[in-house]
Amino acid sequence: MSHLDDVHSRVEAAVKTGVIAQMNELLIALSNDDALGREERYAEQQRLRAAISHHGRQHQEDLMQQSEERRERLNRGGTIL
Repeated sequence: MSHLDDVHSRVEAAVKTGVIAQMNELLIALSNDDALGREERYAEQQRLRAAISHHGRQHQEDLMQQSEERRERLNRGGTIL
């Protein structure tokens, strides 16, 4: 397995777990990886950045939905319970 294949597998595993801290650590590690070419490193970092961004948007949408559901539960029948 080449180094690029190993990095690709690590990035894929980090994206699947969805753990932001793990993805950030890998992003930093890739910044210092001299064994990869610039374009290869950039492509893998972009995959991580996209996954982090998607996770952040999804988290914000989930919070908004929970807030709306809570508001609906509290305001049943037009009065606050």
